[in-house]
This record gives sequence, structure tokens and C-alpha cells, in this order.
Amino acid sequence: MRVRPVGADALLLEVDDPPAWFAELNRRREAGELAVLDIVPGASTVLLDGLADPAGTAEAIRGWRPPPSADEDGPLVEIPVTFDGPDLDEVATLWGTDPAGVADRLTRTGFRVAFCGFAPGFAYLTGLPASLAVPRRATPRTRVEPGSVGLADTYAGIYPTPSPGGWRLVGRTDVTLFDPARTPPALLVPGTRVRFVARPSAESTVDTAGGEASCSPS
Repeated sequence: MRVRPVGADALLLEVDDPPAWFAELNRRREAGELAVLDIVPGASTVLLDGLADPAGTAEAIRGWRPPPSADEDGPLVEIPVTFDGPDLDEVATLWGTDPAGVADRLTRTGFRVAFCGFAPGFAYLTGLPASLAVPRRATPRTRVEPGSVGLADTYAGIYPTPSPGGWRLVGRTDVTLFDPARTPPALLVPGTRVRFVARPSAESTVDTAGGEASCSPS
């Protein structure tokens, strides 16, 4: 682990397991052992912003050893997805399967929000193995519709608002990912577990069974 000062009252932690550190730092804040305004995880870092004593905090952190993150920890949000995205066939080819196989793999994968970025409410979901890494499109789309479910590298993500994007789109959902009137505004926050639930559609190329699922934190 490497601890770097950022400005006058922040620290950047470069760590091997950001989800484990994110959980540990939140636990210590709740226990009154860490006075910090914001804890912001990244792909390989955790930012501590708004520290009263950055130097003292850095010294204490170097002695902390968080346990590995557990798959069952954190609230669960189920996202109903219709698997009919424009890049579904391409992803199926990359994975050596068919569209139904892509949907099956994604609905059987337990995802977790590693960090957020790119746009308000956009969560980077981890859970796919390196063997299923998907390259971004060579030419990004100028507009991706909100609710589009995409893949890039080993991440899955859902576009919360219309925006340009280069992820491979495999499906869509009508769940609202970001609502300024909601507390918190983002539905998917770091540490949240996410499960995709296949939803049939008349236009879908994937044969799924069962009714429409709802977004259900638990």
C-alpha cells in the first residue's frame, strides 16, 4: 500500500483491494476511529477527503489490515434487463457462445459496484473474469440511451443518462439509476451487490422465462 497526500486535507491510498479498503474505512468511520468527510473508491485507489489530521491518519492507516472483501457483504439490488442490445451478437462471438449464453452468464454473475465515475450514477460493476474481458468499440457511439447495459474490459455498467459511449451494449433496463430527488441520488453506490434478472421482450433475441423483475434493494 502507498499513501500519498492530496492537497491540504486529503489522502490517496494506492491499494491492491479497493473494495476491502472501502469497507474497512467506512467501518472505522462508523466506529469513530476515522474522521473523514468523503471516502471515494477507484479502480486501484481510495481517496479520503476532508481529513482534520492527514498526517496522523496516514500513520494510523499504515497499521491497518482490512480483511478481504466478502461476496455476500453489502446490500443487493436486482436489475431487470432485456437482453437485446446492438452488440449482443458480437459479445456472443467473443465469448464463444450465442446471445442466450451471454444472458445466462450475466444473470448468473454476482456483480459488485467497485466505484462510480464517467457520469452521475454510472457504476463500474466487477465480477466477470479476465477471460471474458470485452474490448471497447473502435468508434464510440455519439449517443447511448439511458438504461443501456454495456460491457467494457471486465466491467459491466448501465448508462444512467443519454451520453456518448464506447461500451458494448448487450441489453437495456428501465430502472432509474440517478435521481437528484432521491437520497442518495445514485441507486448503485460503491459496495452494492448487483444481480441482473433477465426480462423477456417481444423484440429480444434471447429466449428467457419468467416475469418482469423489479429493482429490489435488500
